[in-house]
Amino acid sequence: MLRSLLVANRGEIARRIIGTARRLGIRTIAVHSEADAALPFVAEADEAVLIGPANPAQSYRNSEAILAAAKATGAEAIHPGYGFLSENAAFASAVVENGLIWVGPGPDAITAMGDKINARNLMAAAGVPVAPGTTDPARTADEALEAATGIGFPVMVKASAGGGGMGMAVASDADGLRAEYDKVRGFAERVFGDGSVLIERYFPRVRHIEVQILGLADGRVIALGERECSVQRRNQKLVEETPSPALTPAQRAEVLAAAVRAGEAVGYRNAGTVECLFDPAGGEFFFLEMNTRLQVEHPVTEAVFGVDLVEEQLRIASGLEPTFDPGALAVTGHAIEVRVNAEDPKRFLPGPGAITTWVEPTGEGVRVDAGYAAGMTVTPNYDSLMAKLIVHGADRADALAKLRAAVAGFEVVGPKVNLPFFTELLDNAEFTSGDYDTGIVGRMREPKKG
Repeated sequence: MLRSLLVANRGEIARRIIGTARRLGIRTIAVHSEADAALPFVAEADEAVLIGPANPAQSYRNSEAILAAAKATGAEAIHPGYGFLSENAAFASAVVENGLIWVGPGPDAITAMGDKINARNLMAAAGVPVAPGTTDPARTADEALEAATGIGFPVMVKASAGGGGMGMAVASDADGLRAEYDKVRGFAERVFGDGSVLIERYFPRVRHIEVQILGLADGRVIALGERECSVQRRNQKLVEETPSPALTPAQRAEVLAAAVRAGEAVGYRNAGTVECLFDPAGGEFFFLEMNTRLQVEHPVTEAVFGVDLVEEQLRIASGLEPTFDPGALAVTGHAIEVRVNAEDPKRFLPGPGAITTWVEPTGEGVRVDAGYAAGMTVTPNYDSLMAKLIVHGADRADALAKLRAAVAGFEVVGPKVNLPFFTELLDNAEFTSGDYDTGIVGRMREPKKG
């Protein structure tokens, strides 16, 4: 097992990684911006290094500053968490070139999966189903229109280099396509430095299913179940659960096998997630993308399988076998996670501020991964995620009951908070039935008739 680890991230995920590393006896190094100096992850690490001002480009995305911190503290390895530099192949290569261990997949796999068009083509060649779409970038609005006409409206217009729900729009006709193409291309050039655009069939009623994979040190790729991620706002997840209430055993076996093939196709190592769209009407799966990192929602998988995915990541990076028998994995119960964000519960607009009260729920089967505490300030510099609330029950009904109690017992005063949305969701018959799709939040926010 490696002996020292620099965590190149912040907030709850940095705290989460540091907790597992310290349990394993690994010396931990936090890097932080000026804005984050008072957050818990900084205090909980064995060492902490200030790497720059609040602007992420000058701190958490500053690869030179992070590598300098690793050298100065004698770190043996770097864990990137999620976001920031976690899917940056150039940074992963730089880590390795500097003689450090990269806790993640190899740069080649990151590169292969980082471009949505290239990833689609690789998956199709590996026998993984992909939605009808372009195999090359649409270089002009006319090319996009020609592709959309062949695919059939409505279509999704996507930034090929995008991720995290950014750089996506739906077009229902030719005029809408031209307008959205220009917007997405411009956004992609500004944000990702790559204006390549993908046109893909849009499914109005679809579920978002993803599979947790692990590429083990011995070369095997295994799947640790699926997660249902269909409660979203602006194409970004708010709630995740496992097992998915949508799948039959045969469908589950099909999507897990496809995810393993996806990982094998790129020689995947470490933790990753294969994201799919599931069309309930036709019972079909389509590859969406592969996230070459640990996901925000990994705790629900940990709950039902009884594994620590961060520990498994560290073991794989160290060349060690997993703590479990891959042939004897079994799901126990049902787990649900909600993302507690500093945003208003109606329009989901960010609302940072100083936290005057922070009371976390407790109880059997209740877990909180928090990046903040009372007396701290949520700044506008980063994502609005403050904490993740995870519950584990004997079955879905038990998990829903535990989640209702836990949401009611979670008190945050100061910044805006989306906890009232989860109270509303847990009273929503569509969600509680398990028969919901990615349009559920939009339907909940439609003006009431009459």
